[in-house]
This record gives sequence, C-alpha cells and structure tokens, in this order.
Amino acid sequence: MSTAKSKEVEATSTELPDLQYSEDKRGVALDRVGVCDLKYPITILDRADGTQQVAATFSLSVDLPATVKGTHMSRFIEVLDENRGEITVRTLPGLLATMRSRLEADNAYAEISFPYFIEKTAPVSKKTAYMDYECGFKASESPESYDFSLWVKVPVKSLCPCSKAISDYGAHNQRGIVTIEIQTNDDAIVWIEELVEMAESSASSPVYPLLKREDERHVTMEAFDNPAFVEDIARNAVVKLRADERVKSFKVGVVNHESIHNHSAFSRVTS
Repeated sequence: MSTAKSKEVEATSTELPDLQYSEDKRGVALDRVGVCDLKYPITILDRADGTQQVAATFSLSVDLPATVKGTHMSRFIEVLDENRGEITVRTLPGLLATMRSRLEADNAYAEISFPYFIEKTAPVSKKTAYMDYECGFKASESPESYDFSLWVKVPVKSLCPCSKAISDYGAHNQRGIVTIEIQTNDDAIVWIEELVEMAESSASSPVYPLLKREDERHVTMEAFDNPAFVEDIARNAVVKLRADERVKSFKVGVVNHESIHNHSAFSRVTS
C-alpha cells in the first residue's frame, strides 16, 4: 500500500466515531453480548483418525458493563479467524482469553455445535457406513475460573417393556435420542465415541446407518431381548457415568418419539 493510501486509511479510521465505547447511562449491565449462528470450519479430535474436519456453528459472547454502550462485534470474528484450525478442550482456553483481552471483558463464553461422523459396522453383515451425531462444546472463562463441557446427541432404539409384557406377540418400539453432557475432572479426556457407546448400550439397541436383512433381524431381536422404558435408558446412562472417575458432573436427557402415541416421552437427570 502506498504511503498516501496508508495515511488516508489511518486518517479515516481516526475520524470515524466509536459509538460502542460511548457511555451508557441506563445502568443496565448485560450478561452476554456477541455473535451467534456463525458458521466456521474447524478441526476437532477424532479417536480413530486423530482429527476430523467439521463445519461448526458458533455462539461467542462476553459480558458488558452498565457504563459501556456496546461491544465490538467484528472482534469476535477476528479472534476466531486468528485461532482457526483446531478447536478443542486444549485450545479453547486460549480463544476465550483472547476474547476477554480484545473485548476488554471480565467473562467470555463459547458455544459450539457440529456434526461428528463415526464409521459404524453392521452387527452381522459387517457392512460399514458413516453415521452423524450432533455434538458440541460449551466453555467459559473468568478471572477466577475456566469451565468446559462436552455434549452429544445419540439416536437409539427402545422397545416398550409394558407392550412386550401385555401383548400376545410383538411390542411397540421407536427411535429415541439420548443427550449426554459432561464436565471432566482436571485434564481428563473423554472421547465423543465413548459417550456414544454409553448411550447406545443404555438403550434396547443401537441405531445403524446401513443394515442388510440379516442385520435388521439381529437388531429387531436384540431390542426385543432388551426392553427399556425412557426412564430405564436414563438410569442406565447415569450408572455408567457415575462409575467413570473422569466425569465430574453430567446431565442426561432421553426423548422417545413414541410410535403408538401422538406425543413423545422424556426423562432427565442432572448430577
């Protein structure tokens, strides 16, 4: 850029008013201000392949004092772009620290969701295909603390114990969603795949992307042999999470999309 052009840009930047930093006299502090629904490519850790490229959706925010009119929204994008690449439990503290510094805030927050792909093997035919899981991170940083949680939504199959007990043959079954969110102790690592396995083993049967006839037979009979209410699935998951010394706290939610009712059934627990 020429010297003349540089001086023109500098002069223009200096002359433009900065309304965000002007004083606000209404006396209302804001818990969070920022950007949401921001799409960005990132790299996350993958237990099988080391890393996985995903298209993530971000919500980035900070707190705002009562005396300041607004925050600088463009700086969130700048910080994210400067930290492009790996976004994981080991890199989020740096991202949040930069947000706090650049936006002159006490607290910074990040919520990130993304599709995660796991190659699944059919139980009998051994055919493989990729299955997607909705996952995400939640992280926050203040001068006193840093918090991180991982969540995943896992589709499962459930077969109603009551229907099996009262029917001459068959039993109604349906697809459900198990949501697990965890915080870990210290620097412990829990893989997304592990949470998927916990959820699937808590239900009547896993769900697969590709099934041949022999696989359908296996899954149908497996579910029949493992009936589970929505309450059972939640309790099964809780027992597994409580037994894992890496897990500090957790939330479990289960929703069954009922096949013979015009409503869904759910259960939820926080520990």
